[in-house]
Amino acid sequence: MIAETPSMRRAIIVGASSGIGWELARVLIREGWMVGVAARRANLLQQLVALCPQRVHPLQLDVIQEDAPQRLSRFIEKMGGIDLYVYSSGIGKQNRLLDTDIEAGTARTNAVGFIALVSTVFNYMANHGGGHIAVISSIAGTKGLGAAPAYSATKALQNTYMQALEQLIRARKLKIRLTDLRPGFVDTAILSDEHRYPMLMRPDMVAEKMWQAIRKHRHVCVIDGRWRLLTALWRLIPNGIWRRLPL
Repeated sequence: MIAETPSMRRAIIVGASSGIGWELARVLIREGWMVGVAARRANLLQQLVALCPQRVHPLQLDVIQEDAPQRLSRFIEKMGGIDLYVYSSGIGKQNRLLDTDIEAGTARTNAVGFIALVSTVFNYMANHGGGHIAVISSIAGTKGLGAAPAYSATKALQNTYMQALEQLIRARKLKIRLTDLRPGFVDTAILSDEHRYPMLMRPDMVAEKMWQAIRKHRHVCVIDGRWRLLTALWRLIPNGIWRRLPL
């Protein structure tokens, strides 16, 4: 087991090698947490470890591997338990030609891997007194986006899964908190194609807003205010009109 002080809070971020997950890890390090950082590209985690070697612990983890839940469970035990779990892993590409490999790969990471790891942590927390699960989903789950069918569909799955878990928590009277973090377009590698995205946000600013939402125990948080307004308008658009929009 990793050495800790009795009062130290423990978090694990899956998908911490870049982007929002990276920035959120930096926030938690700054706030004094013990932070487990996990990613498929483990070499990219070393810069986070260097920020505070005593409190940052890396794990090589590919969310689509069959043994990922077992590896995560062992990591939780090694950390001495978990107070906060953040699922930041995800892939997404524009796929207007509907390449089957892209769609299937997106579903494996954003749906199958997501469910496997979130349910693993949920069951651990249910059996060990509770905790907080935060998932970085997306505003893309608001409506089906023709430019990225699997991405928007899997993000909608994540939104619905979190809603279902909230109902399950209440029915079972568990001490687990959930936060569904839904950012708009963020300047990360996932949007590194040639398309120009509107209202692009910086990862560090998004991470700070996410941290505030987690601290306040928000159930759902769309980031930021511009995207909250836009997604509210999206929901009002009838399907007959939505399917004609050139998104």
